[in-house]
Amino acid sequence: MNTADLTRARNRALAIGVAAAALCLIGALVNPQQFFRSYLVAYLFWIGLPLGCFALVMLHHLVGGRWGFVTQRLLESAVRTFPLMAALFVPLVFGMRDLYPWSLPGAAADPLLQEKSAYLNPRFFGARAAVYFAVWIFFGRLLYRWSVAQDRTGEPSWTDRLQNLSGPGLVLYGLTVTFSAIDWIMSLEPHWYSTIYGMMFMVSHGLAALAFVVVVTYLLAEQPPLSQVAGPDRFHDLGNLLLAFVMLWAYLGFSQFLLVWVENLREEIPWYLSRITGGWQALAVLLIVFQFALPFLLLLSRAAKRRARLLSGIALLILFMHWIDLVWLAAPAFHPGSFYLHWIDFAALAAIGGIWIAAFLFYLGQHALLPLHDPRFVEAIEQAQEARQTG
Repeated sequence: MNTADLTRARNRALAIGVAAAALCLIGALVNPQQFFRSYLVAYLFWIGLPLGCFALVMLHHLVGGRWGFVTQRLLESAVRTFPLMAALFVPLVFGMRDLYPWSLPGAAADPLLQEKSAYLNPRFFGARAAVYFAVWIFFGRLLYRWSVAQDRTGEPSWTDRLQNLSGPGLVLYGLTVTFSAIDWIMSLEPHWYSTIYGMMFMVSHGLAALAFVVVVTYLLAEQPPLSQVAGPDRFHDLGNLLLAFVMLWAYLGFSQFLLVWVENLREEIPWYLSRITGGWQALAVLLIVFQFALPFLLLLSRAAKRRARLLSGIALLILFMHWIDLVWLAAPAFHPGSFYLHWIDFAALAAIGGIWIAAFLFYLGQHALLPLHDPRFVEAIEQAQEARQTG
């Protein structure tokens, strides 16, 4: 995919996003409550990609690894979309009363909600969201600027700066993602809570982001200079990481289910009952089979991980199932009795997605696909060449 192809893909994504946004506007006028519900799930899906990329690029700066250099520019381009995602969050602020029962005037009559009112109130909700985005945008901008400076100058001092920034950045990432998951999705049902909810979303973000960069790397693998390093070994590395995230996602999801089910508490069990009855159980089965079992079995194969096309197909399946996972987590809060999907669910997903992908491709086209003058990258390439010669 050359520059012209990248431009065409960006324009097509933007056109799809704008057209879908027009449909969403019609839906908002006809059924505003459903619009905000659909928009929330779509937004949660797309914000997960830059958040996951944010964590992965900081992890790369801390531990190194050739897999990180192949995906570094993709990760940085996704992280640069945080200002856009901050702007796209604004509709959710206006839709709080259609989404969150604690924001309604009558919430004070509920004793439990009254106890939580110091935290769950519209003003503090908006203030926390502003803090989350401020942290993500600030650290994301520094990561990008320092990475570009490192590539431009080749000075090793920038490596130390990026490592020193990534450590605190990962800590703040964990805190902000945990609280944003509580605010944006767990508080849809404020009587229920889970102590590992934030960790589940951190892993889900990482899984979705890694799947996304696998697909994009495959699509760009023939484009120089990426074509020089995006070989079977690098896809094998990415496949191993994908397998690790799939296993961790399944472990956390099962751990939460097991603890809630064994405790059998009246305030916790209904959350799962509404998701394993009324047709929602079909999504639960799909998640077990296609988000864990099938990817797990396929990714155990060394040959599958080294075949870029097959690996990208597995990654696409994981991305789709990540959206199904978010529907399963959020939608039963609005329709606990029966399975329900609306056409606005798909329109909102396409609207935010088209606009986000267009921004991602715009940022991606501003630099070479590899950090060619990064001292660590040069050293890694030299070591790989020496290994091939000696082998």
